[in-house]
Amino acid sequence: MRVSSMKFVWIVLCFCACAQGQQEGSTTSSMAAPKTPRTAYYVDAAALNIGRLLPDPPPVDSAANKAELAEMHRIEASRTADEVAKAKADDGEEDMFVFKTVFGPAFTPEALPLTASLGAHVKNEEGVVGSLLKHDFQRPRPFQVDSTLHPVCVAKSQHDSYPSGHALTGYLEAYTLVELAPEKRTEILARADEYAYHRAVCGVHYLSDVEASRRVAYAVFGYMLATPKFQHDLEAAREEMRTKMAIAGH
Repeated sequence: MRVSSMKFVWIVLCFCACAQGQQEGSTTSSMAAPKTPRTAYYVDAAALNIGRLLPDPPPVDSAANKAELAEMHRIEASRTADEVAKAKADDGEEDMFVFKTVFGPAFTPEALPLTASLGAHVKNEEGVVGSLLKHDFQRPRPFQVDSTLHPVCVAKSQHDSYPSGHALTGYLEAYTLVELAPEKRTEILARADEYAYHRAVCGVHYLSDVEASRRVAYAVFGYMLATPKFQHDLEAAREEMRTKMAIAGH
């Protein structure tokens, strides 16, 4: 099977992450398990050890964190009613079908059950990896640090800002869809960036939370892409989109 340059980058990044985890496996990881562990479908979170790829978020009282809070105030002050409405809509939908803005109204789970199943498994992997990272870093959300901020989306009480789960889901789903419809790559990735940025518009995540999600997504997707189970499900979804939506695929 021919491996595209994008796939090669993802696989190499994933291999490096796994190798580092194996080399340092004799030490105790700082990534403690959450109270309710989730079951992975494609990835082995212990082998991937993705936390080693992320820098620590800035301490609450640091100049860097204060600068991020200032940026959150700028975003809040400039957000429009239309942006807020779109951010709220994205807050309520955390699956592959947020990309219907790219593929059109026919892109639905009812019309594409195999694609929907693939998307659900990808979302599950975000739950596995994201929960571990959130529990490890326990970063307070912006409005928990600065009470003068006014979030417009669901505001959690937990300290779990880093990384953003929504953004991680969006990027993982986007990279999956790029494999299914490479001719729409630009539009898919632009929508993923918009979806991620809406977390800051909501007022519930720092921009560095979003950037961390993008970084994690590259490594996690590289791992997924190298697994036979994911390749099998990807091909099934590719054929479904090819036949039902006239998506060219590879």
